[in-house]
Amino acid sequence: MSPSRPLLATRMAGVLLHPTSLPDADPQGAASGLLAPAHPGSGDFGPAALRFVEWLAAAGQQIWQILPLGPVGPGHSPYMSPSALALNPLLIDLTELVARGWLAADVREPARSTADGRIDFGAVGRFRMRCLREAARGFSAEAAASETRQAFDAFCVAERDWLDDYALFMTLSAHYPDTTWSEWPRGLADRDPAVISEATAHFHEEIRFWQFVQWTAFRQWRTLKARANQLGVRIVGDLPIFVAMHSADVWAAPALFDLDGSLRPRVVAGVPPDYFSNTGQLWGNPLYRWQRHGHDGYAWWVRRIRSALALADIVRIDHFRGFAACWEVPAGATDAIGGRWTPGPGAPLFDALRTALGDLPIIAEDLGVITADVTALREAIGLPGMRVLQFAFADTAANAYLPHNHTPDSVVYTGTHDNDTTLGWFATAAPAERQSAQIYLKTDGGEIHWDLIHAASQSVARQAIYPLQDILGLGSSARMNRPGDANGCWGWRFDWPMLQTWQTRRLREITAAHGRLAEGAD
Repeated sequence: MSPSRPLLATRMAGVLLHPTSLPDADPQGAASGLLAPAHPGSGDFGPAALRFVEWLAAAGQQIWQILPLGPVGPGHSPYMSPSALALNPLLIDLTELVARGWLAADVREPARSTADGRIDFGAVGRFRMRCLREAARGFSAEAAASETRQAFDAFCVAERDWLDDYALFMTLSAHYPDTTWSEWPRGLADRDPAVISEATAHFHEEIRFWQFVQWTAFRQWRTLKARANQLGVRIVGDLPIFVAMHSADVWAAPALFDLDGSLRPRVVAGVPPDYFSNTGQLWGNPLYRWQRHGHDGYAWWVRRIRSALALADIVRIDHFRGFAACWEVPAGATDAIGGRWTPGPGAPLFDALRTALGDLPIIAEDLGVITADVTALREAIGLPGMRVLQFAFADTAANAYLPHNHTPDSVVYTGTHDNDTTLGWFATAAPAERQSAQIYLKTDGGEIHWDLIHAASQSVARQAIYPLQDILGLGSSARMNRPGDANGCWGWRFDWPMLQTWQTRRLREITAAHGRLAEGAD
């Protein structure tokens, strides 16, 4: 790829897989003394992630798309995080902490998966947080003048604009469990400077722990991303448009959100009835006071996008249509049916972002109820949209998701994290939809997952991305998320024996046949 060519102008292919879905570290691929534990119960930034980026490169893939890397919220969703800027502590590689001498090599309380192989988030959280607290104590025992301590202190200074609020927020959240921040004692909820100063001094050690956790996560992610980039693999990150009510972001800047006099949401975000739900989706996030954001040049958004682009090479913004108009639902509603469309910031936000940050390597997630104003906004600011092949076969030849209707300024997917796997989709699709797919793709459906991968790769869309589940040929049990369902999602993981040499070779051959290999990689 030419250094001067924008990333999103380059024809590429890649794989969608969140780091939590990675397998455990391979005992054959690391020194046994550094495996602590051998079964941490969920994927992370460690040896398995390094092995995965090496596999991507071998398969000719130039993209690794992930889900949001922030701490998870209710239902273990990465889209309802307590921070828009922090990283998920549960993604920290414990083996690296053992190698540094901060965590005992013989720690043995493995947080194994559930009976069906999915993540047991409760066990994983308890075990990994215990290990992180032990590692923080080991780190604190090092000499104060060590280079490592200096690096930690430098990180805290460089990130203090958000890190101090986040660390105190997490500390107070643990001190006042089962409450949102608006229910904390008044001086803490409304951030009285004297009360905040007193709390910061009182909880100093706990605040340092949360700072240590973030420093460790950022260190490890930057190392992993650098290795991926060295191998020619670019990271596509994911940025939710909204933030959680119970988050450091809303607590630190309540004036930027549509809250009432009691610091509670007046209205919340959702979507109207759609493909996924006949009652809509009630997300519950507070909405933005866009006029306030505009008054200071969208500084909050500039900081957020700058941070996202420091962690990824390209960023997919979830629910892009919310920048044109969002579905506003009265707080307290039990579903999203009674909402209404309210205007978003439109092009001025992206003008401010481009002025501050330059080129914007951003993918607009323009799925769902997309009206002409949303398409006009996306095209006016020059962002590629998304085309999902599972949505292509239910109506007429004019369907925008059919490959013959794709445009170069788009990213084509077989499915996303919100869809069933391709095998699961095909098994449950209406007979007419299945027949339409078979006719269009000239297939009997026996390898429908490879048929969709081939069609996506062949598309004129510049980027083609496939969930790993489709490459592995897995059914509905491997689905990542079911929109509107708060239970049982986000926990899928694969294991190395599923990924075989023939799949790697076949994916590379398809990628090469359609001009998606990196320059000089043939």
